[in-house]
Amino acid sequence: MSALARSVRSLMPHPICFAHRGAAAEVPENTLPSFARALEVGADALETDLHMTRDGIVVAAHDPDGRRMANVGDEIRRCSLREVKRWDVGWGFVEHGERPHAKKGFEIPTLEELLDAFPGVLLNVDAKQLDPPVIPALLALLERKGASRCVNVASFHRRALRDARRRGYAGTTGLAPLELAALLALPVAACNALRSAGRLGDSAQIPTRQGPIALARRPFVEKLHAVGLTVDFWTINDPSEAAELLALGADGIMTDDPRAIVPAVRARRVAR
Repeated sequence: MSALARSVRSLMPHPICFAHRGAAAEVPENTLPSFARALEVGADALETDLHMTRDGIVVAAHDPDGRRMANVGDEIRRCSLREVKRWDVGWGFVEHGERPHAKKGFEIPTLEELLDAFPGVLLNVDAKQLDPPVIPALLALLERKGASRCVNVASFHRRALRDARRRGYAGTTGLAPLELAALLALPVAACNALRSAGRLGDSAQIPTRQGPIALARRPFVEKLHAVGLTVDFWTINDPSEAAELLALGADGIMTDDPRAIVPAVRARRVAR
């Protein structure tokens, strides 16, 4: 049985809506209230980013430091969890020139807190930190929590994904940009050979364009499907664009605004 077949995703309706950093359009990103809001408005899955504190704790945060979200210039990797927990990440949410969530108790959650808060929910994690690498601590946590079936490990860094696969991660993995480039260039048979050899992941989270190259094309989506990959587009906040991508065959939409996108995803399910 493939890793993809073991994932909870195989049991979910199709297509699905991923909440990109939670309901980031409504609530400060990558916080437990933001993830809860996303599920409340109908998101099927959650997406987040991972860094690791100085004391080895994996946390959900997009940036390597607290500058944008907490007005703190320190790097997460150089801070203890206790120090990071003091950051006010509600400060970084700006609406109409105001900061309505500042000093309201919003904090960076640990990945373990996220898993405990939403057990069994499909989670896509972007492993961002390479120095020191977050993958060993991440995989150890997922094994301890028995959460591998619920977590797709993605990264823009091929080194991180190769490390996860080499360590025998039991769940699914995404594609790095170089792997995506190989899929663009090679015929389906060669792509299948790479995947059979364990040199490709299970899911492609992709933008609509990569530089001058349009990825939101039916032939390319069909090619990815022929290789056995699921295809999720990011970051889509326009319902009409989401509907167009779903009509091309997208398996998932990643959005900052699940309240706006969920109706398009559900309409596609009915159409199918």
